[in-house]
Amino acid sequence: MAIYFISDLHLEPAQKAITDGFLSFLDSLKGAEELYILGDFFEVWIGDDYSNEYIELINQALQQCSARGTKIYFMHGNRDFLVGQAWCDNAHCELLDESKLITLGDESILLIHGDSLCTDDVEYMKARVMLRNPQWQEQLLAKSIPERIEFAKQVRNESKESQKGKSYEIMDVNQEAVDKALSEANCATLIHGHTHRPNIHHWEFEGEARTRYVLGDWGDKGWFIKWQAGEELKLESFDL
Repeated sequence: MAIYFISDLHLEPAQKAITDGFLSFLDSLKGAEELYILGDFFEVWIGDDYSNEYIELINQALQQCSARGTKIYFMHGNRDFLVGQAWCDNAHCELLDESKLITLGDESILLIHGDSLCTDDVEYMKARVMLRNPQWQEQLLAKSIPERIEFAKQVRNESKESQKGKSYEIMDVNQEAVDKALSEANCATLIHGHTHRPNIHHWEFEGEARTRYVLGDWGDKGWFIKWQAGEELKLESFDL
């Protein structure tokens, strides 16, 4: 039985190639035991009370995947932090906390979206505190749908402008934050997305060998990590 990990699809109607690739990917998972979606699944999410034909298409695909026997887990990203239990129930996904420790074979693996590790981006980390605040989210969800749509557009534009002036290093994860997260979880392997820089990093910390798997965003390629019993984690991709 195989277990898969994906993140940063940024699904939206305008991205037909990515959408078609994801639907084909789900169809290929027949027999998969689990699928972990590690955030930024949607490009934007304004609340579970809003739906359209596109969202229903994605929901139905997830429902069908679940019906075939694949357990699906969903973790918030910095784009879809307003996804709630109602959507997860509808899409047949289990909502995860901000970080999740799992066991594959005899190895512990820490799962995180990744934005919490970008501590050098002080401006973003301040905004993140607000965006993840339950009271602030409640106030936003109390607004009308048109107001929330306008707010989402504003945030996206501000995010794009903000990133223009930031260096590669600032927007990547901070190594001290990575080691702290792994030490607190008492494990040596991390899987995350967010940075859009697919890679596998190996290093040592206080005499312990550690590994960080970084999922890529879906654009020209669809990135995923696959695990099967008796094998190592594999970072793979396919053309979209």
